[in-house]
Amino acid sequence: MGDFDERAFRNAMGNFCTGVVIATGRLDNTPVGFAAQSFVSLSLEPPLVALCPGKSSTSWPKVRDSGSFCINILTADQQSVCDAMAKSGGDKFAAFEWTPGVSGSPVLAGVLGYVDCDLEAEHDAGDHTIAVGRVRDFSILRDDAPPLLFFRGSYGAFNPL
Repeated sequence: MGDFDERAFRNAMGNFCTGVVIATGRLDNTPVGFAAQSFVSLSLEPPLVALCPGKSSTSWPKVRDSGSFCINILTADQQSVCDAMAKSGGDKFAAFEWTPGVSGSPVLAGVLGYVDCDLEAEHDAGDHTIAVGRVRDFSILRDDAPPLLFFRGSYGAFNPL
């Protein structure tokens, strides 16, 4: 096969459009979170989702240690939320309103919806971790806005045909 071209692979995978979410948790009553694209519905019975944080993430270990996480589905006008949550360090929640979900994890104001989960399992996956969450609660909060999407290294919105 020869030398693997990581940049070419990344560019090829960038052709798959993904939604953008904020994964949140609350450790020692302090909100923690990070932006993610690798999120998927996994099972209906039992209700499971999967999140794939990078192993270099400094936020995921804190979310993991809380034992639960909440997936906040961003609207197209929430790119600033994504940008803030993608940075390391600092109080990422200072500029954003949120309420605690069933697990205590933050549900951010203005999101399309959320999925609140208990951490069910973790699996090694190269330079990422596959975190499986058992759904405890979920809600659609808005139906008046398109989702924030990521495609070929840029943000965008969904426009139905």
